[in-house]
Amino acid sequence: MARIPQVASSNETTAKMVINARNVGLTREQFGRLCHDNRDLRLELTARKEIVIMTPVRTRTGWQEGEICRQLASWAATDGTGIAFGPNTGFTLPNGAIRAPDASWMPMERWRSLAPEEQDSFAAVFPDFVVELRSRSDAIGELQEKISEYLESGVRLAWLIDPLDRHVDVVRPGRDVVRIDAPSRVEADPVLPGFVLDLDRVW
Repeated sequence: MARIPQVASSNETTAKMVINARNVGLTREQFGRLCHDNRDLRLELTARKEIVIMTPVRTRTGWQEGEICRQLASWAATDGTGIAFGPNTGFTLPNGAIRAPDASWMPMERWRSLAPEEQDSFAAVFPDFVVELRSRSDAIGELQEKISEYLESGVRLAWLIDPLDRHVDVVRPGRDVVRIDAPSRVEADPVLPGFVLDLDRVW
C-alpha cells in the first residue's frame, strides 16, 4: 500500500476540534442525525469513533475547492460514465469512518446500484477518485493519513493538492507516490480517461 511521506511544516496549524465518542457507540444513523442537527458544522467520524469538527475554510481555499469541483463536475457531465461529488459529501468507509473528500468521482453503475435510502445517507460505498486540497489550517500529516485510508478503502486514484507549496502528490494503490512540482495541469488517466485538471486556474 502506497504511503505518502510524512512531511511536517513548522507553519502547520489546525482548525479542528476532536471529540472522543468511542464509549458512546455512535452509529452511522446517529452520526447522520448529529450532522442534520448541526448543519453549520462540517463533521467527520474517524475509525476510532472520534468526531472531527472542522471550521469553515478560508475564502481563497473555498474558491480553489470550488474551482476543482467545477472542473470535475463539468468533465463528469460530458463524459457520462460517472458522477462527481462536492466537499460536503460523506461516505462510510469499511473501517467505520465517515469521510468527506474535497472532491470525488464514482462510476454511474455503482451509484445506481444503491437503493434510494442508501443514496440519501452516508453511503457505504467509496469513489474511485478523490481529491484533498490543503488549506493553510490543515496539518499535512493528517491529510496524508486520510489519503492512505482512502486507498485502503478501495480508491484507485487520489490527489493531494498543496497550493501552499505548489505541488501535487499522485497516489495509487501499490505504487510509489509521485510528487509533481508546480504543475500547470495534472491528468487522471486511466481511472478518469480524459480528465485533466487545469491548475493554472487553481494556483
